[in-house]
Amino acid sequence: MTFKTLDDLGDIAGKRVLVRVDLNVPVSDGKVTDATRIERVAPTILELSKKGAKVILLAHFGRPKGAPVADMSLKLIAPAVSQVLDTDVATAEDCIGEAAASAIAAMKDGDILLLENTRFHKGEEKNDPDFVKALAENGDIYVNDAFSAAHRAHASTEGLAHHLPAYAGRTMQAELEALEQGLGQPKRPVVAIVGGAKVSTKIDLLMNLVKKVDALVIGGGMANTFLAARGTDVGKSLCEHDLAATAKQIMVEAAGAGCAIVLPMDGVIAREFKAGAENETVDIESIPADAMVLDVGPKSIAAINDWISKAETLVWNGPLGAFEISPFDKATVAVAKHAAEETKAGKLVSVAGGGDTVSALNHAGVADDFTYISTAGGAFLEWMEGKELPGVSVLHGK
Repeated sequence: MTFKTLDDLGDIAGKRVLVRVDLNVPVSDGKVTDATRIERVAPTILELSKKGAKVILLAHFGRPKGAPVADMSLKLIAPAVSQVLDTDVATAEDCIGEAAASAIAAMKDGDILLLENTRFHKGEEKNDPDFVKALAENGDIYVNDAFSAAHRAHASTEGLAHHLPAYAGRTMQAELEALEQGLGQPKRPVVAIVGGAKVSTKIDLLMNLVKKVDALVIGGGMANTFLAARGTDVGKSLCEHDLAATAKQIMVEAAGAGCAIVLPMDGVIAREFKAGAENETVDIESIPADAMVLDVGPKSIAAINDWISKAETLVWNGPLGAFEISPFDKATVAVAKHAAEETKAGKLVSVAGGGDTVSALNHAGVADDFTYISTAGGAFLEWMEGKELPGVSVLHGK
């Protein structure tokens, strides 16, 4: 890890610190309904404030497409930020220009100011040099604490690091250290679980993982595509039959890299997709033509848990079944609980991420027991795909 963190900051009392945070939170009826992302960046904001910095927050909210939109103003988010931080947070009418400058000039050491939505300007997403300079005029130091936006080369996520001394905030630091443990320099054996509906959305991910992990567990609707490619009749299950060649190629790549592909041996089937649907467990080679697989069965759970017991590192993205609908959440819950137990026992480093994955682990009641859970979504996926993230690369000085 070659990037600078808050530990590398000297005396910052009185310094203007521009902090890129992720405040793209869900809002209903003008109120924030989930403050998780605010809570994640609170330690960085409060640490800088306590050290006497003038903490100036940069963030986007929604997709205003380069023009002000009233219901995408960060003024809607400011009360929730104040509540989480338990301190007053001022707001500004803009993120650049006179409105921003006058709000910053009024700050005392330790004050926190939330500038207006950076995406109200077209220059943000274009990483426009003039817009970057206008942002940079507001600060002496740049801290990026928004890993979730690090896969975008935008003005506030990448451009600023070329103009001001750049550091990773505590959330960014924790994320990068966890990812390094997960796939960068992991303890082996490494097992990856990849689930979800479609192979088509995760081809790059699977191709990258087979070269990096010792075993790749494939679950969810994706598994049906691999099973069908192998010649198994999956009945009416969700399946991308047109991706059979891609699935075969991934299996060939895995064999060449010495990566075991772990597919379901049995499945929980039903004839309708609804909660409490009549269901039964069958061997994977015995799926009736009029049924669909909605979860993996007990033999498969045992095999996956056996791999996890042998592993030193687990990387997880995507559920094993239709976990939102009971009783098709059993496999995801059982495997999540086993991974959590191994982690708590100090036997496993467990890193998970992606929207459905976070929901599934919360559903299983084990989210707090994993080594690290990323809320970053797209950035986490691109990292798993082996892609360079602009907002991270620039912190390394590349």
